[in-house]
Amino acid sequence: MDLKEAIVIAIEFEKGVVDVYDQYADKFESEVGQKIFKALGKEEVDHAAYLEAKQAQWQAEGKVTLDEMDTIVPGADLLTKHVGKLAKSFSGEVKESEIDAFKKALQMEQEATEFYKDLVGKLPKEDRGLFERFLEIEEGHEAIIKAELDNVKGLGYWFDFMEFDLESA
Repeated sequence: MDLKEAIVIAIEFEKGVVDVYDQYADKFESEVGQKIFKALGKEEVDHAAYLEAKQAQWQAEGKVTLDEMDTIVPGADLLTKHVGKLAKSFSGEVKESEIDAFKKALQMEQEATEFYKDLVGKLPKEDRGLFERFLEIEEGHEAIIKAELDNVKGLGYWFDFMEFDLESA
């Protein structure tokens, strides 16, 4: 696979992810769920636009430069450092359709992570940088969705940290 082909495939993949976030954002009665899905959906729109700009650059110049790509997702080290300070997002009863939306998003983000791992593995070393950042960001999306899913399901975990332990109570 070459870089040109990888960009085309990644654009289509990102647009599919946007469609899922758009479809499920309205399924939330909770404002928090809507905000999460709309924010992640917007970030995926930004990913597609970034890739389209890189595609245009490739067509015009025959090469692609790496530009900084921002994300709403804090790094794993920051999440771990501040997890104790973070407040729970959801409280009270959560509809099954909202849980289903988080499950679908988690599945989609896991697929995105695998997609970019595979893409990075297939490209020549000099072309991997463009997609390595996408891989980092998608892993962050996956962590956020997993944490919120655990939170709304009331499993006692949030960002993989046990919130309470019945045996020590």
